[in-house]
Order: sequence, then structure tokens, then C-alpha cells
Amino acid sequence: MGRYVIKRIIAGIPLLFIICIIVFLSMKLSGSDPLGYLANDPKVSQEDRFMLAARFGLNDPIPQQFVHWLIGDDWFKRDITGDGEPDEFGTQKGILRGDFGDSIRTRKPVSEVIATALPNTLLLGLTSYIVTVIASMALGIFAALRQYTWADNFITGISFVTFSMPIFFIALLSVQIFAVEAKKAGLPYLPVQGMYDVRGDRSLDELIRHMILPVFCLSAISIAGYSRYIRATMLEVINSDYIRTAKSKGLGNRRITYLHALKNASLPIVTLIGLDLPFVLAGAVVTETIFSWPGMGRVFIQSLEPIDPPVIMIFVLIIAVAVVVTQIFIDMVYAWLDPRIHYS
Repeated sequence: MGRYVIKRIIAGIPLLFIICIIVFLSMKLSGSDPLGYLANDPKVSQEDRFMLAARFGLNDPIPQQFVHWLIGDDWFKRDITGDGEPDEFGTQKGILRGDFGDSIRTRKPVSEVIATALPNTLLLGLTSYIVTVIASMALGIFAALRQYTWADNFITGISFVTFSMPIFFIALLSVQIFAVEAKKAGLPYLPVQGMYDVRGDRSLDELIRHMILPVFCLSAISIAGYSRYIRATMLEVINSDYIRTAKSKGLGNRRITYLHALKNASLPIVTLIGLDLPFVLAGAVVTETIFSWPGMGRVFIQSLEPIDPPVIMIFVLIIAVAVVVTQIFIDMVYAWLDPRIHYS
């Protein structure tokens, strides 16, 4: 297994390099001007814009910009001041050395922007995924063991309705019901903005209250989809020959369901989770925007207008790395769930 993991990591390096090229060229060839938002600012002169363009290397040839972004430009001398003399330029050491450059919009290091937003997104995203897995497992198994009963039909109907709703509609509906209408009716209501109370209460209880609606919105659609997959795979497994053999040997229903059936029925859901989990790092763009959650999704939206290439490129690259790492992890989980799978 260790040798297989090492091979997968080595094979992922060229893939990540290709992704770096595609992301970089996509941003540079989009035709957008990262400094265009300063054009109508009377406080910023043409000379100031020239200095900023030189500061960020925006006037250099695209191949040269890519090399600087990848391996750094602290060894390169550029005329920033426009006096005809080369100036020392040491603002970025390259992403391969852990320096992601500076945000054009905020002038802050990209690593600082990511470090501020990423923990918030992980907190919200991983919590929603834990809720999703637990709830979808419970509903899927419950529906499969009661096939075609009123409970199964009810869960199926609710799942189809929820799965057909766009997430922004679920978010806005949740705000209307659990915040606006509940407050009007004099009932306990849930906050809908940020992570903590604006008055400065940063307690754990306050954080949990602010997380309820975003987690519910992120989990609702996934629970609806995952529970249907689990129901279908559980029905296929419990009708298998080895399950009938286990029943004929007198094994208990709980042991058969949770030890034998669920373990094999989990393989498809592991695949789905493996495909979706990396995008937790991307943040739930819509949900974080609606609830003003200070995470990666909100940073991404703010980086689109005006265009902030350093932040957007690292944002996409983080997702790519997460996809490669997660797929390796999912392969290891496969081998644990199914002893017939061997990697060499």
C-alpha cells in the first residue's frame, strides 16, 4: 500500500503542473485588467498605475510571469520606478517555496488571506459533511429496511423535493422561516449573518447558533441525494446470496445490517464523498455569501470583482491539490472496506 501511495503522489505532480499552466493561462488570457478598477479613481494617477503594474509584474511577457509565479522573482531585477535603472524586486519567492504573492485588491499576502478564510470554511464544510453522512446513512438504511412502506415513500418524496431545489432557494427560505417569521411571531430565532454576534459575544454557543442555518442549507441537498444512493445499494446488498447465507446461519439482523450489508453498500457513497469533499475547501459560495460567512467562498466572490488573479489562482490550485490527495485517501478506504481490493 505504501508503494502504491508513493506512486500516486509522484503521478500527481505532473497533473498539478498542467493544472498550474491551465489556471495561469486562463487568468492571463481572459482579457481582464486587474488594475482596471483604479481607472476612475481620481486619487490614482497614471504613474501610480504604472508603478503597481510593474510591482506585480503585469507588463512582463506571460511566460516570464508564469516562471516568476512558480519559482519566484526575488533573483530578478526590474525597473519599477521608471528611472531606467533596474531595481531589486523581492516580493515573491514563488508558490513552490510557499510564497503565493500579494493580493492585488487588498495588498495583503495571499497566504494571509487564505489562512484567515480557510479555517472558517473547514469548520462549516466539515460540520455539514458529518451531518450529511450521519443523516443520509440513517435515512437510507431506514428506508431500505422498510421498502415500499409509507415511511419509505415519505422519505422518497421529501428527498426528491429537496434535491430539486436550488441551494439559494433553500437558504432564502430558511432565513424567511427561522429568522424573519420566527422573530415576528415572538419565537426563538436564528442569526443569519457572520460567525458571531455583532455585539462581541464570541462564545461557543453563539458560534453554534450562527452555524445552524448554513449547515442545514449545505446538508439538505446532499442528504437527499446520498440517502437515495444508500437506499439503492442497501437494497441490492441485502438481497445478495451471502446475506441470505448469513441469515440462514442465524446471525442477528443488526449484525447482518451494520457489519455485513452496510460495509459493502458504503462503497458507492464513499466514491461520492471522495468527489465532493475537496470542494469543501472551495467553500459553499452561495451559502457563505447569503449568510456572510467569512470563508473561502466569500473570498472567491470578492476576488472576482475586481479580478484578483493571485487569489483566484491559489484558490483553484488548493482545490486541485485536495482532489489528488482525497482520491488517494479514498483508494485506501476502498481497500479497507473491500478486502478483495489490493494495490501494488
